[in-house]
Amino acid sequence: MEPINFSYASESQITRAIVEEFATEFESYVESDVIIAGGGPAGLMAGKELASKGVKVLIIERNNYLGGGFWLGGFLMNKLTVRSPAERILDELGVPYKEYKHCKGLYIADGPHACSKLIAASCDAGVKILNMVNMDDVVLYNERVSGVVINWTPVSSLPSQIAAIDPVSLESRFVIDATGHDATVVKKLEERELVKTKGQGAMWADRSENSVVAHTSEFYPGLIVTGMAVATAYGLPRMGPTFGAMLFSGKRAAEIALEML
Repeated sequence: MEPINFSYASESQITRAIVEEFATEFESYVESDVIIAGGGPAGLMAGKELASKGVKVLIIERNNYLGGGFWLGGFLMNKLTVRSPAERILDELGVPYKEYKHCKGLYIADGPHACSKLIAASCDAGVKILNMVNMDDVVLYNERVSGVVINWTPVSSLPSQIAAIDPVSLESRFVIDATGHDATVVKKLEERELVKTKGQGAMWADRSENSVVAHTSEFYPGLIVTGMAVATAYGLPRMGPTFGAMLFSGKRAAEIALEML
């Protein structure tokens, strides 16, 4: 390999480039068409579908990584499963998979490969992402969810005497709760006694996958629920490390938003 001489950039120029670009993009996304809370499979799929139609989409994610359980599969064994017809979405994303020899219609894929493809597809479609950001509260205009209140995730770990750091607000026409089992956005409404959740049921993968997609909906004016947030909101069973419903629920959430935008 021949020697490589990189172009010159000072430390201050590198820092300025990061600060300027982040500030410009952040300012641009203070108002969005759709804010998606949660960058797991349902949130990423919803974002990809919406952005590919020209919708201005921002995903906020409390962790420093995207994908949720999609990265790891089950029990720290990074294989994930999907059940037919969800292999069609793996085909769309270009994810290799194989059918499990002991169960027709059950397909296995590598979690990191599938997750990486979905993240790339979302970014390629135009989704913008804020990592390490907590959803602290909702913006409510005339009994309608109209945005989110956010703060940096590390703030919640600070000692109380120095944690008085005010959050900021972002406005949007719709918010999608893709925060998984926690259903964080829905819970903020429940704290104000605006909705009542039933809580997630016990494991029943077959019942759960069908029900999660069927119940993906506008749960409160301006708020669409997708993925496992649907199970928590409507009291549906959990499903474990099979992710077809997450992907189809994300697609359905995008369809609902597009119909109303």
